[in-house]
Amino acid sequence: MHIPTFQDVLHAQRQIRPYLKSTPTYSYPAINALVETEVFIKHENYQPVGAFKVRGGINLVSQLSQEERKHGVIAASTGNHGQSVAYAARLFGVKAIIVVPENANPGKVASMQGMGAEVIFYGATFDQSKKHCEALAREHSYRYIHSGDEPLLIAGVATEALVMLED
Repeated sequence: MHIPTFQDVLHAQRQIRPYLKSTPTYSYPAINALVETEVFIKHENYQPVGAFKVRGGINLVSQLSQEERKHGVIAASTGNHGQSVAYAARLFGVKAIIVVPENANPGKVASMQGMGAEVIFYGATFDQSKKHCEALAREHSYRYIHSGDEPLLIAGVATEALVMLED
């Protein structure tokens, strides 16, 4: 795996900036007193999917080749990763399939579907869903988006640190 560099993160920030608004960063006196230091909380819960992971999804999907866009993307998820991929795919007009365990969070599933993703329920565990997802990716030439082993995803998520430093 290519380990993202600082330059990769800067590039990701340029890719993401047109699509996401800045979220607030606050310090709360009660929390500071509780942990006996000054803490800053970045409210990425204000992002379109309620989580910072959308940064990685946008960075990755924005850089797909035409061939990858034509085939679509697929991911296995229990929630936030799937929402991130679904949101980014909708943003760039790419078909998205998310494979989730049979007991997946109904609210997160509804969110993924609301963003236009096809959701496939498979298996009792995430690992079973993931294996099925990988098989579908091979069979149909979908661009498989791993939840962690993805340099573009990692670089995109790392932009949160840059934004915090800017704040």
